[in-house]
Amino acid sequence: MKKIIVLLAASFIASVFTANAQSYVNGYYRQNGTYVQGYYRSNRNSTNHDNFSTRGNTNPYTGSVGSVARDYTPQANNYGSGQTIHSGPQGG
Repeated sequence: MKKIIVLLAASFIASVFTANAQSYVNGYYRQNGTYVQGYYRSNRNSTNHDNFSTRGNTNPYTGSVGSVARDYTPQANNYGSGQTIHSGPQGG
């Protein structure tokens, strides 16, 4: 029972943060005349950890599960991005 309450609380907190960290992009026409429907996206910041398309996240509007590797993981194509990666017990 305790685990269920913790999971519900965590879910609620995540939904509050998700609601505040997104914006709507209006539909538009591409140069080739194709119309792109309007959609929600997470607000821009310096990480992809909170993007709908990142592994571990789910787009609340479409239900699609993220597939892009998180920044600074070995699977990411930008691993390190010129920054020192610390590992071990005092790593960052």
